Amino acid sequence: MEQINKAGQTVLDEAREIIRLEADAVRSLIDQLDDGFVRAVDLMYNCRGRVVVTGMGKSGLIGKKIAATLASTGTPSLFLHPAEGGHGDLGMVTRQDVVVALSNSGETEELLGLLPVIKRLGTPLIGVVGRLASTLARMSDAVLNVTVEREACPLNLAPTCSTTAALAMGDALAVALLNRRNFGPDDFALCHPGGNLGKRLLLRVADVMHAGESIPLVRPWDSIRDALFVMTDKRLGMTGVADGSGALVGVITDGDLRRNLEQGNDQLLTRTAGEIMTPNPIVISSTELAVVGVRRMQKRKITCLFVVNEAGELAGVLHLHDLLEAGLL
Repeated sequence: MEQINKAGQTVLDEAREIIRLEADAVRSLIDQLDDGFVRAVDLMYNCRGRVVVTGMGKSGLIGKKIAATLASTGTPSLFLHPAEGGHGDLGMVTRQDVVVALSNSGETEELLGLLPVIKRLGTPLIGVVGRLASTLARMSDAVLNVTVEREACPLNLAPTCSTTAALAMGDALAVALLNRRNFGPDDFALCHPGGNLGKRLLLRVADVMHAGESIPLVRPWDSIRDALFVMTDKRLGMTGVADGSGALVGVITDGDLRRNLEQGNDQLLTRTAGEIMTPNPIVISSTELAVVGVRRMQKRKITCLFVVNEAGELAGVLHLHDLLEAGLL
């Protein structure tokens, strides 16, 4: 039997109410946005150093996430712990930086202890506060109002709605800066070289293709027996057919051979590659993203693509297994 709390709510009812309160807190930010947000974006965009995010306790945890989001979307950023800042780490901050300070009350002791030095340096200060009539708000060059009506905690004490609102405000800053910098997929890839995301945005066909002696090739006048030897040796389930000048003119796959045998072609081994091949094979540029090769193979229901260089010359072969090993499938 589901338990009922003191307010007569089930656990699910209680959870829905908490999520509604937090959603309302984020939604209220829309009407609270003002010129302070524009000023904050200007300061961060024109920053010649780094954006230094700081906050104590739960605000500090949100600050770490904001700093990480900024850094991954093109705005160099780091997190400064206010308590450590008062014992030497404030040396991280320079005149070229911008400080983003988070405090729901705007009166966090450890944070306020840093402000005189920050102001003396002349470093721009952006306050993310829940109380506009606070010391942090008064001393900030730009104020972001993240006031919430109440916390989701029944005691109205534990930071819940307030931290959610601050997190959403940080995301708004990061995305606004991303758009202003015209931060595109290639830029994003440089910040995310690891994992599947980086591979999809960075890995080129040339990085994973078979090249040189690994390319299976026969001439149009070679026999199917010769083609079989090449296919067995190169182990890609296919071979290209190149003319006397080395230009790719066709392809022979395992499927081509099976279809010919199923059609009762008993003299298959005596025929030439040029007679069996499929002309005009599908190709891909060596400079294309490898993930484009994945999509092309899936669309055509094939397992190999021949690769050409910028001059249109045969440069390699891309196999589905190469893409699998690269983590793109």
